[in-house]
Amino acid sequence: MNKTAIYPGTFDPITYGHIDVIKKSLKLFDKIVVGVSDEGNKNYLFSSEERIEIVNKALFNDLKLNKKKIKVVSFGSLTTDLCKKYKSNIILRGLRAVSDFEYEFQLAGMNRKLNQNIETIFLMSDLENQIISSRFVKEIVKLKGNIKKFTTKSTIKSLKEKYE
Repeated sequence: MNKTAIYPGTFDPITYGHIDVIKKSLKLFDKIVVGVSDEGNKNYLFSSEERIEIVNKALFNDLKLNKKKIKVVSFGSLTTDLCKKYKSNIILRGLRAVSDFEYEFQLAGMNRKLNQNIETIFLMSDLENQIISSRFVKEIVKLKGNIKKFTTKSTIKSLKEKYE
C-alpha cells in the first residue's frame, strides 16, 4: 500500500529547513505532496505560482530529488481537504524550536477535530538548519546579506530578482 503524506506551508521562500523535512519524510513515506498555501489573508513576497516554481526548481533542479515521489501543488482550502483530495491521513509539520510547538500543537489538534482520521507528524530539521526561517532569509537578502547557507541557488536568484 502506498502511503502519501501532506506537507503544507507557505514556502515564501523554501529554505534548507523545509528541505530537511522533505528529505526525512521521503524515508518514511512513498509520496510527499508539498502543499503551497494560497491563503489570501497573508502578505506573501511571492505569488503562489512563483512559490510553486521556486519550490520545483529547488527540489528538482538544484537538489535533483525524485519527481515521482514529490508533488508540488497550490491549495487554498483546509489542509484536511487537501488530505482528502490526495487520499492521505498524514500531515507533516516541521519544528525548529520549542516556540514553534505551541502553535503547531494547536494546529494539529484543530486538524484532528476536523478529521479524526488524520495524524500530524512532527519532524525536526537538522540542527544547523533549525534557526532558519523564511522571514529571516527575506530580511537578510533585502539588506544585501549572504543567504547561501539558508536556501538553494535558484531560490537565492529568485529572491535577489525580487529585491532588485
